[in-house]
Amino acid sequence: MPRFLFRRILGALVILLIISAITFGLFYAVPRDPAMMSCGKNCTPEALAQVRQNLGIDSPVPVQYWHWLVGVFTGRDYASYGYCAAPCLGYSFANREPVLGTILDRLPTTLSLAFGAAIVFLILGIGAGMLAAVKQGKFTDKFASAASLFGSSLQIYFFGYIAMFFMVTKLDLFAQPSYTPLTEDPVAWFSGLLLPWFVLAIIFTANYTRMTRSQLVEELSEDYVRTARAKGLSRANVFFRFAWRGAMGPIVTVFGIDLGQLIGGAIITETTFSMQGIGRLVVDATIKSDLPMVLGVTVLAAGAIVFMNIIVDAVYALIDPRIRLA
Repeated sequence: MPRFLFRRILGALVILLIISAITFGLFYAVPRDPAMMSCGKNCTPEALAQVRQNLGIDSPVPVQYWHWLVGVFTGRDYASYGYCAAPCLGYSFANREPVLGTILDRLPTTLSLAFGAAIVFLILGIGAGMLAAVKQGKFTDKFASAASLFGSSLQIYFFGYIAMFFMVTKLDLFAQPSYTPLTEDPVAWFSGLLLPWFVLAIIFTANYTRMTRSQLVEELSEDYVRTARAKGLSRANVFFRFAWRGAMGPIVTVFGIDLGQLIGGAIITETTFSMQGIGRLVVDATIKSDLPMVLGVTVLAAGAIVFMNIIVDAVYALIDPRIRLA
C-alpha cells in the first residue's frame, strides 16, 4: 500500500503539473492582452503598467509559467501589492488579493454543499437501486426506474427555483438557503443547506439508482452467487456478502469522480441559491476575465479529481479482496 500511494501521488503531481502548464498557456498565450483583462474595468495607465510588470508578460510564456510555478512552492513578491506566501497560486488583480486566500475563503461553502449532497444521494440512490434489484420486475422496480428517469431529466436551475418557491415561500418547510459556518451555528448551517443538498442530490440520486440496480442485477445472475445460494446461505447473506461487494466497484469509481467535480465547484447550484462557493467564484472570475483566479480554481478542481481517484483505487482493495495494491 505505501508503495502504491507513493507512485499514485507522484503521478498525480505530474498530472497537475501538465494541467497547470496547459491552462497557463491557454490563458496567457492567446492573442489578447492579459494585463488589460486582469486590470479590470476602471483601469488606469499606471495600474495597467503595474499589472504588466507583475504578470511579467514581456517574458516568454515558458518563463512566465516558471515564475508562477516557483511561486507555488517558494512564494512570490508582487510589486506594489506585497508578498504572496507559499503556496502562492497567483494574485487576483481584479479582487486585489492573493488567489489562494480567496479560494480558501469560499472553499468551506463548497465542501459543505458537496459532502452534504453526496451523503443524501448515496443513501437515496443506492437504497432505491438495491430495492429495485431485489424486487426486479415488480411494481417497486418499475416505480424506481420511472422515478430515476424523471429525476435525471430535471435541471437544477429549474427545479431549484420551483423548490424554493413551494418549500420555502409557500409552505415554509425549509429555511431560506444560505451558508453559515458550521463552527458558528451548526443548526443554521444545517437548515440553510438542507434544501440545496436535496436539489443537488436529486440528479445524482437518479443516476446512482439506475447504476446500483443494473450492477446488482448483473451480480445476482453470476454463477458464484447462485452457487452460494444453493449451498444454503440466506438470501440476505448472499446479497450483502457476495453480490453487494461485487457491484460496488463501478459505483465507487463514479462516486469518486462526482465528488471530485463537486469539490471543484457546483456552479449551477451555487448560482441558483446565491451561495458564494468555488463554482460562483470561477463564474465571477470568468466574467471579469480574472485569469489568475480562473487558473487557481482550475488547478484546485483538477487536484480534487486526481486526489479522489487515488482514494478510489485504495478503496478497491477493501471492497474486492482479489485486488492487491503493490
